[in-house]
Amino acid sequence: MRKVEVTFGAEPAERADAARNRQHLIATARAMLAELGADRLTMDALAERSGLGKGTVFRRFGTRAGIFGALLDDSERDFQEQVLAGPPPLGPGAAPVDRLVAYGQARIHFMLAHHEIARAALDGRQPIRAGAQTPMSLSHIRMLLARLALGPADLDLLALQLTAALDGPLLLYLSANDLGHTEPQLAQAWQDLVRRVCR
Repeated sequence: MRKVEVTFGAEPAERADAARNRQHLIATARAMLAELGADRLTMDALAERSGLGKGTVFRRFGTRAGIFGALLDDSERDFQEQVLAGPPPLGPGAAPVDRLVAYGQARIHFMLAHHEIARAALDGRQPIRAGAQTPMSLSHIRMLLARLALGPADLDLLALQLTAALDGPLLLYLSANDLGHTEPQLAQAWQDLVRRVCR
């Protein structure tokens, strides 16, 4: 299986006016989401509320799901910063197993906290390749597994399966009633899974 490589380098330069429009649209979309809920956040409504043309909104996001994808990406940057440079055990400096446990628990919290946005970001018309939406989870888990003595295990497949437990459809399709009491159980189950796999 081909290894997944992710580069966390600088993004391509963005024109100043395009960057301002992006920031304005993201801020407006967040305000609308908090005020109106996901169902009423549409391309047309965002264009009207932001005061920007529909063409600008469509060029920026492409589809309604693209709005939510951009909101999720914006939050992902903060999450990734904690993983790459935050305090241990989530950030560098802890043992690989402890970092793997902390990463999964933090990821579960992130996905449940962004549950509505993550669901709305799914575009049913587009095929989703395994791992395509979660390159950081896949590469980070693969890197931590490589630091453990797991014998002849296929680390690429194991990383993919562990990523699916965190970023797969199950977390996105839990009901609103489930979300109130599921996070502690999911966090504990992730810890149990990791410690058993890494024994």
